[in-house]
Amino acid sequence: MRPGEEPIRVVVVDDQELFRRGLTMLLGVEEDIEVVGEAGDGVAATELAATSVPDVILMDVRMPKRSGIEACVAIKEVAPTARIIMLTVSDEEADLYDAVKNGASGYLLKDSSIDEVAQAIRVVADGQSLISPSMAIKLLDEFKQMSRADRQQVPSPRLTDRELEVLKLVAQGLNNREIAKRLFISENTVKNHVRNILEKLQLHSRMEAVMYAVREKLLDIP
Repeated sequence: MRPGEEPIRVVVVDDQELFRRGLTMLLGVEEDIEVVGEAGDGVAATELAATSVPDVILMDVRMPKRSGIEACVAIKEVAPTARIIMLTVSDEEADLYDAVKNGASGYLLKDSSIDEVAQAIRVVADGQSLISPSMAIKLLDEFKQMSRADRQQVPSPRLTDRELEVLKLVAQGLNNREIAKRLFISENTVKNHVRNILEKLQLHSRMEAVMYAVREKLLDIP
């Protein structure tokens, strides 16, 4: 962590106390991460998010009282700037697609190493998404169905050729570093392109940008 930087504020949510406490303890040794609270169910998670103002929330998909999906929606209401990572035992769970559609920034498998968890927190705190190409494809299929059912006839903001290139790679599930390598440009340049895309489209996340692009047929997706 560079001098003057604030640590990333994290909340850990899981109904399995042993897993939750273990994750909290392991993250506690990371210099740039600070666990500011724990919760064991979706209701407590929502209340904690409202009071602790976390940057990132690690949250189990399946929980008592309020599911991860319901909690995701509720948390976005009380803490709109919080980035949510869903914790799951399998990336094949249908719930994950609902979670991402309802505001989660992606998912993380529970058997991930602590280094992978810490890096995922940093990536999401930096405004990126944790969505695999396979999940991106499934989400795009669903968005295409939505676009056929409800297509708004409105003028589309003009994106540059390079911005369209970046948007296509975002749609494939690539992160900023991967996009930078693919296009032979710096990560900072990619960040600037993504920020410009979101500003032009008046959207708040990379996933919303992909949804918009598919709906408005800005992408050449079969």
